[in-house]
Amino acid sequence: MSPSFFEIVQLSNGDYALRRIDDDSAPLVQISFSTEAREMMEDRDMNVAKAMIAAGIEAVGNVAHDIDWEDEEPDTQDIRPSYTLH
Repeated sequence: MSPSFFEIVQLSNGDYALRRIDDDSAPLVQISFSTEAREMMEDRDMNVAKAMIAAGIEAVGNVAHDIDWEDEEPDTQDIRPSYTLH
């Protein structure tokens, strides 16, 4: 299997997306900022989107090491409540 290359693009609606360079299908990740958030970022929204995508990729790499890919059924004992982080 050949390696995939990715790009971050700004979509026509102003959202940012991570997609494969050689694939025009739906993006892997899409980031949308509200008008208020865009105003607060003062034209740095592309840099923030890049940082968010980079952090997500790093987090997936960290989580992937902790997953037992052979385990077909999730352990109900490991379910934790979700929290909103600020």
